[in-house]
Parts: sequence; structure tokens; C-alpha cells
Amino acid sequence: MRRSPGCCRSAVTGNCGDEIVIEGLAFNHGAATTVLRPKGDPPAPPAPPGRPGGSAPVPFALPVVRPNAAYWGACVFTALLFFRPQDTIEILSPLHLSEVTAVVALVALAINRISSGLPLLRFSPELAGVIGLAGVMMATAPFSIWPGGSINAMMDVYLKVALIFILLTHSIRSPELLRRITWLIVLAMGYVALRGCIDYVRGVNLVEDGRLGGATSGLMGNPNDLAMNMVTFLPFATFAALGRDRAPKRLLALAIAVLMLAVIMFTKSRAGMLGLGVTGFVMLLQAGRFRTRLIAALLVGSLVTVPLLPDAFWTRLSSIVNQEEDPTGSRQARKELMLMGWQTFLDHPFTGVGVNQFRNYNPPERVVMWQETHNVVLQILAELGIFGGAIFVFLMVRPIWSLARTKRRLPRERRPRRETPASRTAALAFTPLEGEWMRSHVAASIAGFAGWFTCAQFASIGYYWTFYYLLAFIVAAHDITMARTDLVRRSAAGETGLVPMARRAGGRDA
Repeated sequence: MRRSPGCCRSAVTGNCGDEIVIEGLAFNHGAATTVLRPKGDPPAPPAPPGRPGGSAPVPFALPVVRPNAAYWGACVFTALLFFRPQDTIEILSPLHLSEVTAVVALVALAINRISSGLPLLRFSPELAGVIGLAGVMMATAPFSIWPGGSINAMMDVYLKVALIFILLTHSIRSPELLRRITWLIVLAMGYVALRGCIDYVRGVNLVEDGRLGGATSGLMGNPNDLAMNMVTFLPFATFAALGRDRAPKRLLALAIAVLMLAVIMFTKSRAGMLGLGVTGFVMLLQAGRFRTRLIAALLVGSLVTVPLLPDAFWTRLSSIVNQEEDPTGSRQARKELMLMGWQTFLDHPFTGVGVNQFRNYNPPERVVMWQETHNVVLQILAELGIFGGAIFVFLMVRPIWSLARTKRRLPRERRPRRETPASRTAALAFTPLEGEWMRSHVAASIAGFAGWFTCAQFASIGYYWTFYYLLAFIVAAHDITMARTDLVRRSAAGETGLVPMARRAGGRDA
């Protein structure tokens, strides 16, 4: 998009056939107009102002949202969390860079919102759920089997997750900012996947009969967590490879997606393979015009990789339905733990046994000791009781509603035969490239959430970073879309002026 000198804000003033007319509003320089149209088409004048139902739409101002200190802090924290340079550069370990970055970013966010006349927190149902879960943790801590351990677990794990969720949802205020941080995580997945593939080829960092362990500690420190993260973020790399970025970026995304697939295979994670199957199926449903390319890529990838997989992989995979193929006994142990998790909930239905305390809860009838429930819903029910379980189920259901609503408000992939007020609003709220990327992001979020949910049925990851990052991306996409489309409607109806509209959509730094 060309922009005139001094242009600080952009406004869509028309959508005529295949053109989109963008009007730049300059400080003390009058108005400049840029017309975007397919290459080779003759120039056309901008459409005159009018009412939404008339011959031309009403001009309106789209806010320019630039990254501020809080956003850059969120990016730095994300890089430290996923790349984990402190694991390989020993001098960084005692500096606690993650905690320092998070505190600085949160302070910057608070100062920015207060100075802009905005409330400290912009409440949403998801944020209410995240805070409500923390409230249940505090309320049930006195009834825990180890109150001090429960409080420490909440402060050391969940409180950090909740604060970063707030930082992400309040600092990602435009499609471009969302695209940047999504790419950052894709690059981090590529880095971890590349290290994992190198480890597997060298025969190092292998556990449990040749399963690939995480190349970094923390978020992806064991085979199942590694596979779960790869499954969750694989759709973002895949849709980036299929998008309209420049060829080098698409090739990079494709290489990362291939590495992530290889790592999922090398972990020999049964939950990861089930999650991969669900994710792949949902990606095909959501692929739209990319479906043919995606099917071709899956067929070629299957023909290349399946013959190379060792017999041990298929033996472990078959143990999902055949207990005799599981020499480690982990399949039976998980069944016992799930039954014990349900029984623990029945014994402590209102308070649970405390955050992260199921592993320490060892009544005489317990068979498998010192282990987690290996099911995310049972984990929350056993540790936080019915109220915590209800809030967590809400946090898992709410994204489905948010994604559906976001998808309805976005511009359609193909122009409708009959234009409606909704389709006109969606077309004006985003540039064509923004609209296409947002559709891809929503499709990737749907597939990633389906994969995470599948893996979560076999893992205790209720307080885990991955879910809350994915939830933050879903909330950010929803809020951006609602703000943009509401801005168009309010401007067309003449209900508000330029400055209030910009603040409604997040403003320059909100």
C-alpha cells in the first residue's frame, strides 16, 4: 500500500468492483488518496461519500496501531519462553530475564493505559474466566492437602500465565501485531524442531525406547509436551506456507512445518499422533482455496515419510487399542490414574486436593503413585473441585464461540453474489491482505485448538502456557475484528467522530 507523505491514518472510502480506495488523512496537509487495484487495470477515481445502503459507502478512519513497549515486552518474553536461550547460555540463567521482561512490560502496559485515559483492564469473558480460576485456587488453598504447596504452585506457575495472558490480550491490537508474534512462535517451533531432528539423528536426548525428548527444558521438556506443542502450532506454520507472503518466507514456513511433523513422529507420542490426525482433518476442512495444495502436500509427505518410520513407532501407536503392544504398562497406568482422578473429585467435590497436589495425594487405595491424572478436565476437577472445573470448561468452550463469531465478521474468501450490509462492513474493515491473513489465522486457531484439545485428554496441562497463548491469540483476533467492524458501522451511522472511533478500536497505543 502506497501512502502519501505525512499520512498518519487511513480510511476506506470506497469498494468499487475490484478496487479498494484508501484515503490518507494527513496532519495539516489536507487529504491524499491511494487507489489499490489489480495490476494492469486503468485508474479509477475514488467513490464519493454516501450512506451504507446507497451507491457509495461512508468514509471512516481506521486506527494505525503501532507496537508499544508492552507489545515488545510480550514479544521478548515469548522468545525467552519458547527459545529458552538461558538453557544454552549459562550466564543468562541467574539473570531471570523472563521475570524481569514480564514486569517491565506489564508496568509499561499499565502506564500506557492510564495515561491514555483507559481502564487498567479491558474485561472480556475469557479474562474473567482466567481471573476466576485464580480466585478458586486461592479459595481452595486452605483445604488443600498441602496449603503451602498449592499457594506456591499458583504463584510460581498460574499467576505468571495469567499476567502474560493479560499482557498479550491488551497489547495485540491489530492484524499486523498479531501476525508478528504468531510468526515469532512459528520460528521458535522451527528452532526447537530443528534441534530435535539433529538430536534424533545423532541418537542423543532419547528416552523410553528411543523416544525423542525436548531439546530445551520447561515448556517442551519431555516427549509428550514436545509433541503437544508441535501439534498445536503446526497449523500456523502450514497456513503461513500456503499464504501470500514472499516466496522465501513461505519456503521457511514450509521447512518449519516439515520439521515439526518429523518431531511429532520422533517423539512416538500416542496423544501427539491422535492430535495430529485431528489437526490435519480440521485443517483440511478450514483450508478453503488452499485445500488442493494441502491435500497434495499431505499425500507427498505421507509417501515420503511413512516408509521411513521404524517398526517401534507402529508398535507403540498400535498400543492405543492393543494393550499387549505396550511393554512399559503406561496405557494401563493412565487408565488407573484417570479412575483415581475421578474418585478424588468425588471425595473432594467442592475444594479438590489443591493446585498441583494430585501427584502428592496418595490414599491407601491408590495404585499408581506420584503421577498426574493424564487428563486435563480430571486434573482441574480433582485439584480445584466443581467450581474450578466449571470455569475451566467455560474457558475451553468459549474459544469455539469466539472463533465462530470472528469468522462471521471477517470478509469472505469469495465476494458474495449479493452484497449485504454485513459483507460491505467486513470488506471495508480490512484491507484484502489483512482479511485473507485473518481468515488464515482463524482457520489455524481452530485446527490448533482441536489438536490441543485432543492431546489434553491424555495430559495434565490445565495450568500450561500453550493453552493460554492459544486462547490469547483467539481473543486478540476476536477483539480486533469486533473493533474494526464496529468502527465501520458506527462511522457509517454517524454515531461518533474520528477520535472516539480510534479509541474504540484500541487507539494508537491502547
